[in-house]
Amino acid sequence: MQATPTIRPWYTHRWPWLLMLGPALVIVAGTFTAWLAVTREDALVVGDYYKEGNAINQDLRRDRVATRLGVSMRLGYDPVAGKLQGNVRSKGVPLEGKLQLHLAHPTRPEKDIRLAIDTDSRGDFSVALPMLELSRWQVLLENDKRDWRVAGVWHWPQQRTIDLAADQP
Repeated sequence: MQATPTIRPWYTHRWPWLLMLGPALVIVAGTFTAWLAVTREDALVVGDYYKEGNAINQDLRRDRVATRLGVSMRLGYDPVAGKLQGNVRSKGVPLEGKLQLHLAHPTRPEKDIRLAIDTDSRGDFSVALPMLELSRWQVLLENDKRDWRVAGVWHWPQQRTIDLAADQP
């Protein structure tokens, strides 16, 4: 006489669990993606494209004014002292006065740094900055009236200092 095989319940077999693993992972990944979409702000979407295009043209005019004035800047960061230091010149002559310096983080707008700087008679300035994050910073220097601007890219800390000039691409 033959012995009847015992039938085990389905949950004791490995194949149903392996087959359910794929859909379960998709549900977890979909939930995480939905959470990311709801909690993160879309920083790259612009509502009024026409107005944004006009602003770009205005920026190009500001670049041309800076080129005519021959504006240049040398910028460096000393992490030990916690100071951002620089020098601003116009056609080789020190530029004295109040300026705005904007360091824009490439992906996180909340990490952008806006500084009001005041240059002395030699064109030098120094601003306290506790910590500068390792990043590829967009640097923008402009006067208080926003008549001109000098912009560039700074790879901190690979570049300890950066030299920007109005006629650079």
